[in-house]
Amino acid sequence: MKTISVTSSRREEFIDITSLIEAAVQESGVDDGVVICFVPHTTAGITVNEAADPDVRRDILDKLRREIPQQDSYHHTEGNSDAHLKASLMGCSLQLLVHDGKPVLGRWQGVYFCEFDGPRNRQLIVKVGRFA
Repeated sequence: MKTISVTSSRREEFIDITSLIEAAVQESGVDDGVVICFVPHTTAGITVNEAADPDVRRDILDKLRREIPQQDSYHHTEGNSDAHLKASLMGCSLQLLVHDGKPVLGRWQGVYFCEFDGPRNRQLIVKVGRFA
C-alpha cells in the first residue's frame, strides 16, 4: 500500500493523477492484477474520464457548480456542503485492471483526483495486487 500526496490549488479542480497511478503500479512489480485507489476525504473524490480534451473536465465542473451551488439552504454549518455532495457523486474509490505492468485505461481515459473544497494538501491511497 502506498500513500501519495496530492496538492490542489483551487477550490474545485480535477487533477490528473494518471502518471502517479502508473508509477505506483510500476513500483509494485505487479504485471497482471488490480490497482485500487482510495481517497480518504469527504470533500474530494476520484474518477476516470476524458484525458485528451481539458474542456471535458471544465464542463463537468461547470455542470456540478450549476446543479450543486456553493450557497443553498444547507444545514451543515461549515460552508462546504456542496463539496460533500459533489464528492459523493464522484465517489471515493476506483479500481483498475493491471495488465503488462500498466493500469488498463481506454485510449482517451485518465484518472482524476476531484477537489471540491480546496486548496488543500490531500492523500490518495493506492494498493496494487495480483490476481489469486
